[in-house]
Amino acid sequence: MLAVGLGLCFTVAAGATVVNDVTQLNPVHVDKVVAPKSAAEVAKLVKEHSGPICIGGGRYSMGGQIATEGCLFLDMRELNRVLEINETERWLRVEAGATWRHIQENIDPKNLSVKIMQSYSNFTVGGSLSVNVHGRYVGHGPLIGSVRSLKLVTADGTLVEASPMVRSDLFYGAIGGYGGLGVIVEAVLELAENKPLVRKSKVLPTEKYRDYFFEEIRDAKTAVFHNGDLYAPNFDTVRATTFFVTERPVTSEARLQPIKAPSWMNRFALFLITEVPGGQWIRKNWLDPILFRGEPVLWRNYEASLDVSELEPSSRTKTTYVLEEYFVPVRRFDEFVPKMANIFKKHGANVLNVSIRHATPDPGALMAWAREEVFAFVVYYKQGTDVAAREKVGEWTRELVDAVLACGGTYYLPYQPHATIAQFQKAYPKSKEYFALKSAVDPQYRFRNKLWDKYYAPTRSTVSINDETVKKKLKN
Repeated sequence: MLAVGLGLCFTVAAGATVVNDVTQLNPVHVDKVVAPKSAAEVAKLVKEHSGPICIGGGRYSMGGQIATEGCLFLDMRELNRVLEINETERWLRVEAGATWRHIQENIDPKNLSVKIMQSYSNFTVGGSLSVNVHGRYVGHGPLIGSVRSLKLVTADGTLVEASPMVRSDLFYGAIGGYGGLGVIVEAVLELAENKPLVRKSKVLPTEKYRDYFFEEIRDAKTAVFHNGDLYAPNFDTVRATTFFVTERPVTSEARLQPIKAPSWMNRFALFLITEVPGGQWIRKNWLDPILFRGEPVLWRNYEASLDVSELEPSSRTKTTYVLEEYFVPVRRFDEFVPKMANIFKKHGANVLNVSIRHATPDPGALMAWAREEVFAFVVYYKQGTDVAAREKVGEWTRELVDAVLACGGTYYLPYQPHATIAQFQKAYPKSKEYFALKSAVDPQYRFRNKLWDKYYAPTRSTVSINDETVKKKLKN
């Protein structure tokens, strides 16, 4: 159905009253789904709607971060134009509903590459900004480090530009703010040069990984991508994989990954690793040695354009695949790993893989997860969809949160909100300042979702904007 008003058009998805995320664990009944195609349409919708508003893009967050019951749901994927590309200064201006793949298709012909993004290219820019993503980029931290400015629509329908110099309160609050302060509609992002990269991979004991990373990877000027894969179930071995800039000719002429449906081979591998006794041993000793043989030379954009749909199982009805992530100060790597492994073993968690990333400190986001230099532990696991299975996952998740807090770290918020309110507050010490800002710019609590229903709504009566830091920012 097409709705028209004051010369503005927006699409209403007919009959779409339930929204969900990729896990299929969080169906939410909403009042209406609307797909705006311009920032002006977003502003009009926000200004005219009196009830709660929720925001969704690719829907890869996994714990209700995109919706709450009875809301007006803004599906941002039609707001997807690349508006400007500056080849000389290496930046682009893009609408928030564009996927990273769409950006890559526009900048690859100019031999440019995204500076910072997550490993997969299916996500939207707005969603990535809202969770302040990171990837495998050596020498970089969260996405916020490559953002020059953004535009968002606030609760009164005003279009506001924010940057580190102008309305810095909204800039550092909205990035990593999970849609709580407004609707991000546009961003200016820094770019890099697209270059050939050679892949090198080695296997080493987990206890040697930290020193290896600091000695061989962290300060290597030619290292672009790096991650370590901790092998379940013992987590005592790491496969460290790094892509270095090289002068060698590419071994594949492909500039971007092909877009394709999940293969039976990928689905069989998932089944083998998660359901067959000895499957993890087969992966470590047979499958990965084949997958990582040789030193292919690939374009940077090719490696950055991975398609997450290749991981999609044939069904998520009885079981599903989910992520969690924990951030640990680099100096406490060896302290956290055995704690994590013991929790998984104690609860029999069906963990496929733990990927290790590295991130430099966040420049100032209120909801920063990298408050210092950290290693990220990305946990990919399989769980049942029934109530008992969910409760079991919640139990070991809260134990992991306690373990990472004890190591001076934190956990990531785009996933199932199993953490208690007390754990959340300890993990994100500036949440009080963020909530005060939200109370000031969204006093009626219009921008909401399941994340903020759990952690912000219970504090609304106690949130105050008397904090001097917040008041000073609001005056600027």
